[in-house]
This record gives sequence, C-alpha cells and structure tokens, in this order.
Amino acid sequence: MAKRNNENLSISDALKEFVETNRLEKGLNKVNVADAWANLMGNGVNNYTTSINLERETLYVQLSSSVLREELSYGKAKIITMLNEELGKEIIKKLVLR
Repeated sequence: MAKRNNENLSISDALKEFVETNRLEKGLNKVNVADAWANLMGNGVNNYTTSINLERETLYVQLSSSVLREELSYGKAKIITMLNEELGKEIIKKLVLR
C-alpha cells in the first residue's frame, strides 16, 4: 500500500504517481496505441485491421488486405511519426505490417 501524503495533489498528479508505483505504463501504452491507430487511420483502414500489438518499441499491425498492407508499407516512417505525435511521446520506433 502506498504511503499517504499530507500534501494536496491534483488528480492528474495522483494518477501519474499511481501508474508509476504500480508499473502500469506498458499496459496503458498498449491501449493508447490502439486508440491512436483507430483515430489516425480512420474507418477505411480500421475495417481491414484485425489486431494491433505493441511489444517493446515495435508495433505489429495485422491487416486482412494485402493491397492495403502494401500501400501502408510505403509510408511507415510517416505513420510512426504521426502515432508518436498523437501519443505525445516516442513509444514506437518500428512498424511491422502483417
């Protein structure tokens, strides 16, 4: 159990402290990456996306369309940059389209 502080903390600071002490950062990153992919790529790409996995600094995206996979492979660097900007920190360094 975390020790109690007598100082007044804002809710955002308390949540950050909770995430850090319980080591929840990796799990939250996985959820945030999946949400960022859905927001940035739109319905057209999301309809063909079957799974999204973040392992270490690599994002694995499973697509059901080989044509779409080929098209997205041309812009991997731009996709990585857009996702990291959406997340507010550099989480993804490599993108693998399957």
